[in-house]
Amino acid sequence: MVVAVEPVVIPLDAERAVSGLWNRPTGAKAVLVLAHGAGAGMAHKAMTATAEGLGERGIATLRYNFLYMERGSKRPDSPALAHETVRAAVAKAADLAPDLPLFAGGRSFGGRMTSQAQAERALPGVRGLVFFAFPLHPPGKLGVERGAHLADVKVPMLFLQGTNDEFARLDLLQETVTGLGPRASLTLAQFADHSFHAPAKSGRKDPEVMAEILDACAAWVASN
Repeated sequence: MVVAVEPVVIPLDAERAVSGLWNRPTGAKAVLVLAHGAGAGMAHKAMTATAEGLGERGIATLRYNFLYMERGSKRPDSPALAHETVRAAVAKAADLAPDLPLFAGGRSFGGRMTSQAQAERALPGVRGLVFFAFPLHPPGKLGVERGAHLADVKVPMLFLQGTNDEFARLDLLQETVTGLGPRASLTLAQFADHSFHAPAKSGRKDPEVMAEILDACAAWVASN
């Protein structure tokens, strides 16, 4: 299925705005507001593949840039500014598709900024959060502090994670998700890393891993 991509503008205030990309397939059943990771923007091939794959599964997406990415900077925005951008993108998606169930989340950094925003103050209309490779800790610096705010998220959460993700050691991630109770679900992609890449020796190919992740996302969205 080929879904037309519509560029949109997401205003933050009277003077600032970020770009977005809107994909709504025919017969869409829900919309996911999708934030990018720290090092690559909304048009990165992984973000594009995610949006296209979700479109094929009946989920509309609104991808968007954080302000630093919009300005060509490599230094991520402060959490407060990132949360403001998340809220603006969620509001834009609600305007674009008021008839669809609304979900939010994103890739790595973008997912964490979304969950922080939700923990701080509930995102209006959002039924659940989806994390593509939640960054529980920096590589080599084990800990669970980055997940502490998740206890304040009161909507369902889906964690989509590779078992070899250096940003989330498996036992620590499982402990974190289990501690959140029944509102949190974890889907593991065997052998995959933070980019959902599986080494050749595993016998798995990246498209297979991605299809597994997207199938899980679509099924979870449909059930929530």
